[in-house]
Amino acid sequence: MASRSLNMVLLIGNLTRDPEIRYTSSGAAVCSFGIATNRSWKDADGEVREEAEFHNLVAWNKMAEICYQILAKGMKVFIRGELRTRSWEDDAGSTRYRTEIKINDMMLLDSKGKQGAGGGTVSEQSEEVAIEDVVADEVSANLAGGDDKPAAKKPTKKSSEKKPKKASDAGGVGDPLEDELPF
Repeated sequence: MASRSLNMVLLIGNLTRDPEIRYTSSGAAVCSFGIATNRSWKDADGEVREEAEFHNLVAWNKMAEICYQILAKGMKVFIRGELRTRSWEDDAGSTRYRTEIKINDMMLLDSKGKQGAGGGTVSEQSEEVAIEDVVADEVSANLAGGDDKPAAKKPTKKSSEKKPKKASDAGGVGDPLEDELPF
């Protein structure tokens, strides 16, 4: 029996800084920004404690351009992605590492984007689905040994409606090689 693995990150948080966009030498768009997630709990004395965790995110190609256009510091988003760790050699000759979340799907949870764009889902699946459905479908498909991308629950459409374009249809072949990272 072949063993399966799962590299999936689900986050709901607020942007800690405005997205920055850069382009690789081959022309692929790379957008980076951060989000913060919060948790609270009661300690042994019954006092409520809070803690923030900060996450570095990166989006590629069409997803990068969309994130740059509609997101701004303070906005609340839902992110589905995967952990990626890259390494490089600094000026002193030491190897440095950075762990980031590569965005696969992004859902704006604020009512409007930075330029008045309405809330909605931007994803490789390109269908708007409830967060619970995404989580349940992803986990059950991966644990059951199914496809890496489960079928999204599709809203009913009239035959005259056009299917929205996928973010991955922007002509990008995938992630460029890491030595092309502009930062």
